[in-house]
Amino acid sequence: MAEITLAELRDRIDRIDQELLDLISARARCAQQVAEVKVRDGAEDFYRPEREAQVLRRIMEKNPGPLDQEEVARLFREIMSACLALEKPVTVAYLGPEGTFTQEAALKHFGHSAVTQPMAAIDEVFREVSSGAVRYGVVPVENSTEGVVNHTLDSFIDSSLKICGEVELRIHQNFLIGPNTREDKITRVYSHPQSLAQCRKWLDANFPNIERVPVASNAEAAKMVRGEWNSAAIAGDMAVQLYGLTKLREKIEDRPDNSTRFLVIGRDLVPSSGDDKTSIIVTVKNEPGALYSLLEPMRDHNIDMTRLETRPSPAGKWTYLFYIDFKGHYSDANVIAALEDLKPRISDYKLLGSYPRAVL
Repeated sequence: MAEITLAELRDRIDRIDQELLDLISARARCAQQVAEVKVRDGAEDFYRPEREAQVLRRIMEKNPGPLDQEEVARLFREIMSACLALEKPVTVAYLGPEGTFTQEAALKHFGHSAVTQPMAAIDEVFREVSSGAVRYGVVPVENSTEGVVNHTLDSFIDSSLKICGEVELRIHQNFLIGPNTREDKITRVYSHPQSLAQCRKWLDANFPNIERVPVASNAEAAKMVRGEWNSAAIAGDMAVQLYGLTKLREKIEDRPDNSTRFLVIGRDLVPSSGDDKTSIIVTVKNEPGALYSLLEPMRDHNIDMTRLETRPSPAGKWTYLFYIDFKGHYSDANVIAALEDLKPRISDYKLLGSYPRAVL
């Protein structure tokens, strides 16, 4: 049997590419028909978080290889994003400026066909979503090294917005310089305080004598060094491309598993996807055993709690709120039972939302 030639393999790839194009076009036409049905039925929101999570999970489960599951899911994420844009582009506010990890998280979750808008502060993201100027927002909530983002947690106290999804992003930090910078002349490095903390050991070992200057965001740091000759920035890959910088060193974070979790916020509760998390805020009564009373219903109804955070309550001195994340959806029978048992034991309760667990 004759060995296949390179020309024959290329012809096969060309035929497969045509088949892929035909199928993607057919999917896009079907998405347009979905839009027509939704308009006819009076739907306002064409993006369905639970539906997209289900599709991506199914794709990953059925993936035969050789591409790994996450790579295949990313490809389908972009196809779904482009098809959704034919129905109605998703508008998303994020903690800016351009080039931040939060923008990267927004694009990872919604795909590059989403319309993203940078905001200067977390409360501005909440405000844009609340006013209806954008449909969704993306904000950081916790880092595996540096802990929770308190500003995000506190923003939920007086907000009616709901959590619609979550994004987990591996954080790789780079040591960047501008076109006019010489390595032996660097006297300072700019970055967000959390990024400086995440790279503390690397800086101590490699640039122990330079000044560490905290700024509002890594993207702002990247923008600043472009016009300076004696400074560097710590930022991610998006900032490298956006501001035309050079990586002097890459992946300088002290912990290789450094990750940040982001929340997607919107105005509506999300139906069950089959693999969800729920977030609530509770205020406990100021009495002995209050924390035990808070946790007991979770244990009794076999609910897996994934996070418990405490924040001072604006209601009064020495009063505290508990932010709780747990596996399950607010419509699940055991979650309903646990929350019913919980309510008599607390002084206040707020459902922040149930949402699909991060797929990518």
